[in-house]
Amino acid sequence: MFIKLESSRCKNLCGCLPVYEFHVAKKIRKKYELEDSLFSINGNVVLADFVSVRKFADKINAKREIDKQIRYGQLNAVGLLDEIYHFVLREYEQSENPRVFAKAIEHLNDKIGEENLRKILFEFVELFPPLEVYLGKASSFEYLNGYTADRSNYEITLEEIILLHLANFNPANDRLKELFDENYFSTKEVYKNLINELDEFFKDEKPFGPDNQDIFTFFKAPIIANPNNLWDQLEFISVNWQVILKEYFTGRLLSSKDLMKEDIKFENFGGGESYDPPTVAPVYKGKVWGAENLVLGKSLFKYAEEAEHDYDEPEQFTPDIHWMPSVVLIAKNAYVWLDQLSKKYERHIKTLADIPDEELDTLVHWNITGLWLIGLWERSVASKRVKHIMGNIDAVASAYSLYDYTIAHDLGGEEAFNNLNERAKAKGLRLASDMVPNHTGIHSDWVRNYPDYFIQAPQPPFANYTFEGEDLSEDPNIEIKIEDGYYRRSDAAGVFRRIDKGTG
Repeated sequence: MFIKLESSRCKNLCGCLPVYEFHVAKKIRKKYELEDSLFSINGNVVLADFVSVRKFADKINAKREIDKQIRYGQLNAVGLLDEIYHFVLREYEQSENPRVFAKAIEHLNDKIGEENLRKILFEFVELFPPLEVYLGKASSFEYLNGYTADRSNYEITLEEIILLHLANFNPANDRLKELFDENYFSTKEVYKNLINELDEFFKDEKPFGPDNQDIFTFFKAPIIANPNNLWDQLEFISVNWQVILKEYFTGRLLSSKDLMKEDIKFENFGGGESYDPPTVAPVYKGKVWGAENLVLGKSLFKYAEEAEHDYDEPEQFTPDIHWMPSVVLIAKNAYVWLDQLSKKYERHIKTLADIPDEELDTLVHWNITGLWLIGLWERSVASKRVKHIMGNIDAVASAYSLYDYTIAHDLGGEEAFNNLNERAKAKGLRLASDMVPNHTGIHSDWVRNYPDYFIQAPQPPFANYTFEGEDLSEDPNIEIKIEDGYYRRSDAAGVFRRIDKGTG
């Protein structure tokens, strides 16, 4: 009986980018209750995005001791390595050595015997079953005698065994080895002989890669060069295998290392999770990021220190040298100052236009040449509402949670500002303010009308994020909610959820 199956990998190589995948033993799938939806047709786990990575890791970590937890970046890197190896094997066979796996099977039949080869392939399918076998829709025998996208499943299974061996050969995979331990084979000697014979077989086959190595030596090179460090293994591949990988993995290699940076943290930040520093500190550009380096920023990565190595940033001094070096600046919180002035002059001073000339004269008399007005911009009402929900009923909206970069209506708007500016300028007093482009409120003009300005995803970055709190939007067409961890005081509300009510 022959079964022909459509392969996600074949489709991907025909035009789409590959997905991350690696083996997980059947008994481990059951132990951690891993959903079938996470597995590809050949039985490998598919980690198509970081949400899948986190979901998979959380399932495992829920049943592991704290010192045996796996990290998202680590899991993602292992899957990416496996997929890169699969991709390279396909490139090798299709472009350099056609039918190499068919020849390998003939070699193994001769060296270890057809029965032993059949036995080890059968046991592999039993230990790491393809989805159809795992679901009981096909037997191991039926699968091995079938085809997937015009390739013999015999050859595909042999390829999977090679990748399994490499995953076990890699010391950096130690925390994940339970998922794909080659010691699960009962026929260990047969398995060992098969690997040894494959190693010998490929030594006599066409070499591959920039250094013209046999396939086994080629695949082991990044591991041997960096045996305990997944970061540096990916860096090795990125630098040395670029011609082979072409553009397919450029973005994934970069984002994978970004996710590994996120793992290196020492305070509770994101998803309610916290990890100890890695057992083996990542190495970047020859530097070990160990405990002595865990001092700058939540990511613990010295971006400023590294930046000088990446691009030039020459000084660009301001052209305002005729006045700026000698400026004497005083800062005033706009709302607080108006209240103080109302009490001082015993009349209601509500807008910027109401600020008395006498007060400006006083500043000039003190030799002040610049007036920095803090809190000028229109603030987001959502900021005030969140504070009230949290019990601070007297609070006003934050000066840095903005609806828009326009002069606040309460301060008299642009007209009142221009009035003050003209009067101050006539006295030799310059006005200043500050702005930070990403200081937008949860409910703001950009969130309402320009959502594409924001980094976004169709699902939350952590599986345990929920959004059950109050709708903070004043626009009837959209719903805006912050992550519930903020209200529970367990997280920092690093993300919010925006739903367009017209489209869902």
